[in-house]
Amino acid sequence: MNDPEVVITGGDVLDGTGAAPRRADVVVRGGQIAEIVPPGAARAGAGEVLDASGLVVAPGFIDLHSHADFSVQAHPAADTAVYQGVTTLLGGNCGFSPFPVADAAALAGAVGFLGSELDWSWTDLDGYAAAVEADPPAINMAAQVGHQALRMAVVGAGERAATGAELARMRALLAESAEQGAFGFSTGLIYAPGSYASSDEVAALATTAAEHGLLYSTHMRDETGGLLAAVAEALDAARASGARLEISHLKVMGPANHGAVHAALAMIEDARAGGVDVTADVYPYTASSTTLTSRLPAWAMDGGPERLLERLMDRSTRARIAAALRARFGRDIAPEGVVVAELPDGPYTRFTGRSLTDIGAELGTDPADAAMELLAAHQATVAIVNHAMDPGDVADVLAHPLVSVASDGWTLRPSGPGRPHPRSFGTFARVLGRYVREDGLLTLPEAVRKMTSLPASRLGLTDRGEVRAGLTADLAVFDPGTVLDTSDFAHPWRLATGVRHVLVRGVPVLRDGTATGARPGRVLRRAG
Repeated sequence: MNDPEVVITGGDVLDGTGAAPRRADVVVRGGQIAEIVPPGAARAGAGEVLDASGLVVAPGFIDLHSHADFSVQAHPAADTAVYQGVTTLLGGNCGFSPFPVADAAALAGAVGFLGSELDWSWTDLDGYAAAVEADPPAINMAAQVGHQALRMAVVGAGERAATGAELARMRALLAESAEQGAFGFSTGLIYAPGSYASSDEVAALATTAAEHGLLYSTHMRDETGGLLAAVAEALDAARASGARLEISHLKVMGPANHGAVHAALAMIEDARAGGVDVTADVYPYTASSTTLTSRLPAWAMDGGPERLLERLMDRSTRARIAAALRARFGRDIAPEGVVVAELPDGPYTRFTGRSLTDIGAELGTDPADAAMELLAAHQATVAIVNHAMDPGDVADVLAHPLVSVASDGWTLRPSGPGRPHPRSFGTFARVLGRYVREDGLLTLPEAVRKMTSLPASRLGLTDRGEVRAGLTADLAVFDPGTVLDTSDFAHPWRLATGVRHVLVRGVPVLRDGTATGARPGRVLRRAG
């Protein structure tokens, strides 16, 4: 049967390349974009017609930096992504991935992210993909291999260098994942045990990634006063290995360091001019979100969270950890800006949504000692939102042509406990509503390019990222006059508005602003 399955009619098509919009009808058949024809030229058939009058038809947005591989099974409807127009999420970022795993409990503890809701039982990408697709999500997932997972599987949680044999084993596991279709290799060099790796270890693993055509994504070793040294380390790894480099969520934290992103962008430009294939991504917020343990000295996490808890039980060692944290206050951490996002059940759950400064005042102690008390009482698992960036820095990074939009978020239910970062709910809508429509920082075609063809090119996705005949019909249809993020730090549990229709592999998962319940997503595999 040749009749179209879906016709999106009357919209202004932004093809994702940065080109100006053009009025056209998009015909979807068999999960692919079959034709793009003049308005009204599509043949009437047995398929569904979606009215896009006054709306923009764009490629489905590709989130280049997500942690949804740790939550998509628990929330396969992926409402937080779908309502933003996101159709593909890249997981395995910041060095964390759910495979390969040797010690499931240790990896779960090393992640320490509340909301990590997998059973941690996969030793390879094939096993993980089979588990996800057994109850398929509404969106597509793509996978990277995390350095933390490799280290936990081979070296463990200790603060030591990998032996030659251990490095060879990590490289072999990375190669195996590449052969199963992983898209990249990632590091999170502020997180133990990845932070214990030398630059040489990272470069060796990046070399294996390059040999298999993988992207190398890095949460760099420092995003505060050592930002430029961290950028240099990342660029050196790319030069030594030949890997394509993605600098994750480019930013600088701490008032004393604001403005350093301009030098970082200049370094990226110079490296590209010298032949390094490097780009970056960013989320449009002035606060980050991570674990409180990531702010501790590296030695405190030697051996993993269980050893940290033992150290916190020793008065003198606890005082040393607190002193190291305290020394960062005023330099790259403002305790009044470190807000507890979520805690497991325990004596201080009531402090969710409050800063370390406020908590310290209530407990009759200082913010560093308050942090120690929270960690000791809640199994070393404290999620934080850290308000420490400059709005001008965020805007300048977002405006740079080499920078993609990415959320650093999760797939979450529309409501729940805690105060998660609003980036999971609103990143892409925020760029379109606030940075395009309200501020005029970006043109609409350029913003869409940063969400579609640019991230697709970084992954080597040749069948997505543009509105073009023959490509997979992952499409987002939105109202440029109303699209907006409604989630904020005080009220995060709010879905984005203004996205009208979303198709994944040609199947509507959002129709007239309402989720359809369809689950056409799958785990994508890298070709070749």
